[in-house]
Amino acid sequence: MDGHTDILIIGGGMAGLSAATALASTGARVIVLDKGRGPGGRMAARRVEIAGEQVSFDHGAQFFTARDPDFREIVAGWEQAGVAARWPAAGDEAWVGTPGMNACVKHMASALDVRWNVRAAHLRRDGTLWRVETGEQVFTAATMLVAVPAEQAAVLLADAAPDFAARATSVISAPCWAVMAGFAEAIADAPDTFRSDTGPVSWAARNSAKPGRSGAESWVIHASPARSRELIDLPKDEVARILLADLFAAIGTAPAVPQHLDAHRWLYAQPEVRKGEGPVYDTDRNIGIAGDWLHSPRVEGAWLSGRALADAVLQERLASTS
Repeated sequence: MDGHTDILIIGGGMAGLSAATALASTGARVIVLDKGRGPGGRMAARRVEIAGEQVSFDHGAQFFTARDPDFREIVAGWEQAGVAARWPAAGDEAWVGTPGMNACVKHMASALDVRWNVRAAHLRRDGTLWRVETGEQVFTAATMLVAVPAEQAAVLLADAAPDFAARATSVISAPCWAVMAGFAEAIADAPDTFRSDTGPVSWAARNSAKPGRSGAESWVIHASPARSRELIDLPKDEVARILLADLFAAIGTAPAVPQHLDAHRWLYAQPEVRKGEGPVYDTDRNIGIAGDWLHSPRVEGAWLSGRALADAVLQERLASTS
């Protein structure tokens, strides 16, 4: 048996780490499994070399807001730790991770037992314990929490918790093609941020203008859901060229030839959330689910969902010992 713990969490994104942080602070033994090579998820940052310089692209979430008092307190701690800063170009309430969006996730994960590059292949009940097989390893725990995108949760929970899987299956997420472009010189007469509710480009930002960034002129472009669906199966090189042209047309700037051009397809970028939903915890089976798809499709929504699920687990544990 490779790993036994009190609480096992599948998903090392914002929701999973939020839950893990709250639970570990009470002394519970918590292990987090994540299939990614490192911290990030949809707060990912990709580092590339352009003309001999290291450049980081935030190709997932571009910024986040902090409106809930508890989350504001967390963000204030991140700012003090130097892993978050305000970004006025995106709005008065906008924050970014520094030096990349994944800095906040890295900061949270550093205080936890997170096993990266571990994919949960099969989940089942084994007596009074939950058992997760990952191909090479087996983990068991009294309590199981799943904090992954709805489409992934639906597959993982199909046999172990079909009622939770059905809820996840009902969620539809919009895709998003993200383009990363690096240039030798600044794009003149272009705003640091661009948004549109109607055009093929829903968002674009001068990534190199964010706080704590360094290196050459870099841009991130997000296609609208409609444009992403239209281009969904095209090769990423072709998508990158199309969306770069879309951006120049949208901002009315003469096209520039990039030194670096790449694209990433987020299949589950924007979940449709039903109002009134929240994290779900089954006290009889000791299994729960959380994520932005059960709260609101934002970084803050993911954090709040994970914290609420942790609270539900702690309340049950308190009740069972009283």
